[in-house]
Amino acid sequence: MRFSALLVLLLVLLSTCACIPKERITYLQENEYPTDELITIKQQQPPYRLQIADVLSIRVKALDQELVEIFNPVNSNSTSLDEGYYYDGFAVDTHGNIRIPTLGELNVLGHTTEEVREVIETKLLEDYFTENANIFVTVKLAGIRYTIAGEIGDSGVKTELTEKLTLLDAIANSGGVPVTGDLTDILIVRQYPGGQKVHHMDLTQIDIMQSPYYLIQPNDLILINPLPQKTIGVGTTGLDSFRTILTIFTSLVSVILLATRL
Repeated sequence: MRFSALLVLLLVLLSTCACIPKERITYLQENEYPTDELITIKQQQPPYRLQIADVLSIRVKALDQELVEIFNPVNSNSTSLDEGYYYDGFAVDTHGNIRIPTLGELNVLGHTTEEVREVIETKLLEDYFTENANIFVTVKLAGIRYTIAGEIGDSGVKTELTEKLTLLDAIANSGGVPVTGDLTDILIVRQYPGGQKVHHMDLTQIDIMQSPYYLIQPNDLILINPLPQKTIGVGTTGLDSFRTILTIFTSLVSVILLATRL
């Protein structure tokens, strides 16, 4: 009787922890029954302010093409994202400065790209161009560079040529989260002027799309942890769980039979 009770208890424990519930692997679940009603997504955030290690793309256009070439990168027509990012971008150094041809160093730390554009335009109009030159300056982030690791199809450092990237976009571009990944507690390590902060995101809830951290920022670190089912090495699907339980059950029966015969 003692062996039987132990066997039943073990089977109950395995059956409760082996299978991964559907709720743990389904993205953006609604709390109520699905409807076709419009869902308001609040993705309005304060303008991003530049940080150390950010890379800017700066282009100058005007009627005088020869003078404009002084300020624009030589490989401005490069089709390679990595090459353009590494060679043609203006990186923010540890002092918060970027170096622009002829204009020299410009402190951009804590400023928005729009504020940087206004400063550059002002300097160009003061020293090099007139109002009739029709000067046009664009300042953008040279893609969004982030790192994603853990339970993900394709981990690594990524650069996406876009001005807006969501957490779900970043995961989809990296091959998606396997069934062994924990969607309920995805970590985003974000850079701030005073240091780093860790934000916890639950991608199984549709309300997460209203979070201020749902939009990825440059230099974010995204970490997807494994579910306990992977850690303890049991099955992730019903069939895997059945095989695991059957194997353990068979082994226990064999041990009990041998013990009773001795």
